[in-house]
Amino acid sequence: MQLEQELKEKTADIEKLLERMLPEEAGLQKTIFSAMRYSLMAGGKRIRPLLIAETYRFFGGTDMALAEPFMAAIEMIHTYSLIHDDLPALDNDDYRRGRLTSHKVYGEAMAILAGDGLLNLAYETAVSAVVKSEGNIYAVRALDILAKSAGIYGMVGGQTVDVENDGVPLKQEQLDFIYRLKTGALIQAAMHMGAVLAGATKNEQDAICQIASNIGLAFQIQDDI
Repeated sequence: MQLEQELKEKTADIEKLLERMLPEEAGLQKTIFSAMRYSLMAGGKRIRPLLIAETYRFFGGTDMALAEPFMAAIEMIHTYSLIHDDLPALDNDDYRRGRLTSHKVYGEAMAILAGDGLLNLAYETAVSAVVKSEGNIYAVRALDILAKSAGIYGMVGGQTVDVENDGVPLKQEQLDFIYRLKTGALIQAAMHMGAVLAGATKNEQDAICQIASNIGLAFQIQDDI
């Protein structure tokens, strides 16, 4: 019960963090702000930002102002990927987390733009940590990890192989590749960034990346089952 309560409190803190990072729903482009908020604040476990925070603290990190932009950014990237995954061209899902998906509420065009908006806001948010820390080398390295994990050598790469092989029996090597990149890349990035931001050694970073890779694999296997 104590762990459950602690998780509940920390998740609530992340919700407040995401609220602070979102733009006000005003101006001529307020529809996209509304669509971005609709999906980002739809709930969820907030596992990735939690992993950044806990890994950061584990390795002695104390300045949460340095970690928080990356925590928000990784959740924005995760949410953008869900918006696009739900589109008719991919999974064609009508519901997520018990309510209508973005394209069902705002239309396909605005859902695509909302995903694009969250992805770009994620990088704006992460870059702000580098700027505010005046080029802190740990923040620069964390930004590099985030960018690579979300792109063609990470989540997008895994999604590509998944889409190309939809409905086709997969070999173990292909399945492991999809799991490691599509789901595991952001989970590994979260823990790796937490360690880097706290100044963990190379050996410590290698160890945490291996642990995170196993967590990502287990997470996707359980999700599929």
